[in-house]
Amino acid sequence: MPAEESRAAPPAFGLIVIGDEILSGKRADKHLPKWIELLGERGLQLAWAEYVGDDPARITTVLRRAFDRALAGGGVAVSCGGIGATPDDHTRQCAAAALGVPLALHPQAKALIQERMRDMARDKGLPYEPERADNVQRLQMGLFPEGARIIPNPYNKIPGFSVLGPAGGGVHFVPGFPVMAWPMMGWALDTYCSAHFRRRAWQEKSVVIFQAMEAALTPVMEQVEAAHPQVKVFSLPSVDHPQYGLHIELGVKGPSDAVPLAYQDLRQRLAPMNLRYGPELVRDI
Repeated sequence: MPAEESRAAPPAFGLIVIGDEILSGKRADKHLPKWIELLGERGLQLAWAEYVGDDPARITTVLRRAFDRALAGGGVAVSCGGIGATPDDHTRQCAAAALGVPLALHPQAKALIQERMRDMARDKGLPYEPERADNVQRLQMGLFPEGARIIPNPYNKIPGFSVLGPAGGGVHFVPGFPVMAWPMMGWALDTYCSAHFRRRAWQEKSVVIFQAMEAALTPVMEQVEAAHPQVKVFSLPSVDHPQYGLHIELGVKGPSDAVPLAYQDLRQRLAPMNLRYGPELVRDI
């Protein structure tokens, strides 16, 4: 078996977006498409995503599931939002509760936050007063679950944090602001997940089938996936497509060297079904 084939499968990558403003519609989530993009640039794919409002009990439940996946099975997740130090920011406290560990002021985080406060004072022409009440409050942003590691923040130096598992997985916590979060998300991938970056191209190949029913196609899908374990078979139905109308896009996706044979097998198994076809579609992923 080639070395590429023997490499362990990549972990399941997830996303958690926290904040009432997303669920209320006050703000639109931009993290999901960006996380998909960052993963795709590294040959990886998103496996799951969850949205949760600013409710500590719900956040703790969601994070406990994420930690279970990451710490036991090597999964990887990014959590966006709620790591500030205002009353509606609960993520740091909920992460500690989900792990069953205390919060502790991280020494590197403390130094970075103090450096940021010095910068702010200098920019305003004011003396740096570390004991001032608002500066003491800012240090709350460096309280992370015991044992966490920092994620550098290139925008304003206020770090995020990572909780890493023994199997290479982890949950990475970043702010809700995209200008800060997105570079930190990329940094976490490059720092902790590079072993899983795919070294070869992946591909998707499909065909449009008009007026088809998924139930009739399911046995063929199961047969192809069983015969070609390297690929995944997918169907994407549409009832009101502006060009194709009622149709199903049926195809396979996986390593580019495995897709052609699997797709050929798919078409051969479909041939006796007297279906009406549209165009074939190929996409590198």
